[in-house]
Amino acid sequence: MKIVSLSNASPSRQIQPASGYAGDVSPLLAFDWVQSGEAVLVDVRTDAEREWVGQVPGAVPLAWKQWPGMAINPGFDVGLKAAVPSGKKVVLLCRSGVRSVAAAKRASDLGMEAYNILEGFEGDADEQGQRGNKGGWRFLGLPWKQG
Repeated sequence: MKIVSLSNASPSRQIQPASGYAGDVSPLLAFDWVQSGEAVLVDVRTDAEREWVGQVPGAVPLAWKQWPGMAINPGFDVGLKAAVPSGKKVVLLCRSGVRSVAAAKRASDLGMEAYNILEGFEGDADEQGQRGNKGGWRFLGLPWKQG
């Protein structure tokens, strides 16, 4: 497995300010925090996304919205509180870093130090509308598995 290595001074290792939650972080910084035990990684994608597209080993699977209908998961708050010990940061991951913003805001409302992972698991769509070629957890070579 190849993990992109950047210096600690790199912009990808900095917290970007955000409104309604602690901030936006790169997948690399989120990975550092999880590895050091500072944060818990919560994957807020749907069960189907995690199963078919890939998942991060050790991440807490807790959908923000569930298929079909993409209704907010009524068990999200309870699941999040159970997954994140008091005093730990929570880093939230979705497909592209959009749904995880809403989840980070909710986590902040619950009193947590919550961060959105920029680019998400798959990154932005490329010129052909495909994900996985422009940024994201998987693109950067961070740990993941499929199936």
